Amino acid sequence: MLMALPLMAAAEKRDDSKYLRGAVPEQNGIVTFTQTISAEGKTQAQLYPIMQNFVKDLVAKGRQDLRTRVLSDEDNTIVANVEEIMTFRKKFLNWDHCYFRYLINATCTAENKVNLTITKISYYYGFDQEGRNGENYKAEEWISDKEAVNKANTKLYPRSGKFRRKTVDRVQEIFAAAQEAIK
Repeated sequence: MLMALPLMAAAEKRDDSKYLRGAVPEQNGIVTFTQTISAEGKTQAQLYPIMQNFVKDLVAKGRQDLRTRVLSDEDNTIVANVEEIMTFRKKFLNWDHCYFRYLINATCTAENKVNLTITKISYYYGFDQEGRNGENYKAEEWISDKEAVNKANTKLYPRSGKFRRKTVDRVQEIFAAAQEAIK
């Protein structure tokens, strides 16, 4: 039992500073992550097929059902709904996870840039083995600064905090992968 104390102390001292107030941006009350990627030396015509493949790859890796699909692919803009499995903890006979849903929009501009937006984020959590009887949470009601960060801006609330951490990390992964695809 004494050997487990350092592990418990380390778990309590998690550095959540990057997830505190401001880590989840909102536009007009809607959680919206945006990033503009500069692509020096690449034209709009070169960027568009790269982003088509990138978004189609996200869709292919997503949970394959009616929610995961490309919605629009025209005028140098690709829009897709994606549903992925977001795992919080996976141990023998205990898999804490949810379905993470979002809308991704990639627009290739004439200025050799790609504007990426991830919005309409929601979660389906607490479902049974058949995928029923779960609860739907919208990001605005669950991971916004108001809902997930204490008033002193010193820590995340336990339940919504895990969603906030995973969401911020996943969005950063997507943006980094898009940046790498453009190189």
